[in-house]
Amino acid sequence: MNTRYKTQNIEHRQIKKPVFFSLSFLFCFIALLSLPFLTACAGKKDLVREEFNPERFLQQADNLIDRREYETARSLLLEVKNRDITRRYAPFAQLKIADSYIKEGDPDIGIEEYRRFLAFYPHHQYASYAQYQIAMAYFNQIASPDRGAGIARKALEEFIRLKELYPRNPFREAVELRIEKCRNIIADGEFMVGQFYYKKGSYNAAINRFEGLLLNYPDYLKADETLLLLGRSYKALNMEDKAREAFNKLIERYPASKFALEARREMR
Repeated sequence: MNTRYKTQNIEHRQIKKPVFFSLSFLFCFIALLSLPFLTACAGKKDLVREEFNPERFLQQADNLIDRREYETARSLLLEVKNRDITRRYAPFAQLKIADSYIKEGDPDIGIEEYRRFLAFYPHHQYASYAQYQIAMAYFNQIASPDRGAGIARKALEEFIRLKELYPRNPFREAVELRIEKCRNIIADGEFMVGQFYYKKGSYNAAINRFEGLLLNYPDYLKADETLLLLGRSYKALNMEDKAREAFNKLIERYPASKFALEARREMR
């Protein structure tokens, strides 16, 4: 009995040993096969790091933006931002990211990216450019006086901020023209609201709009018509002295205006 047990036990061990050997050999074989692959991957990463060239990446991003491949361009620009240890090229990458959103037709994100640039680089040589682009992003959204007065106010605020922070900015002449246009658009919006109240017969509301318009925008292109409607509004409320004062201002300041003739008729 004992001899048979020992024999069977030996046979059992002889069967298991080759299985154990085969599995061990298989794992070793797989590990040996994987080693060159892992080494190659590591080498590839090192190669990418060695080939990093921020100037080339920026140029490639410009080309991609020209081809409207905005997402791919931004991925390159983010590489420059994250890997530029000199911090020499990162500001330009941030600016180009903002530019790409503007060109892609997403001004809100573009504005956020320009503000991010100014937060990190307020004294950079292109800081005035970033501030100007913020103002222009609002300015280019102005559609018409009835829809664009709110946007025009935002643009006006940003143009004024540009003048205050960067008085020697290279966009001074264009900024003055755009400020004037913003002011006219805002004034047009106020005039249209006042005119709406006047036609509706809400003369007190019309007077408030017209008086505020003339006070805040004395050089408004339609100041003569505004004075006429202001005088008529006072006249409708039987405020004859105020009405006459508005008509006289119109006649004195704009004697050649067609509205001056109407003011004279109103005073008869």
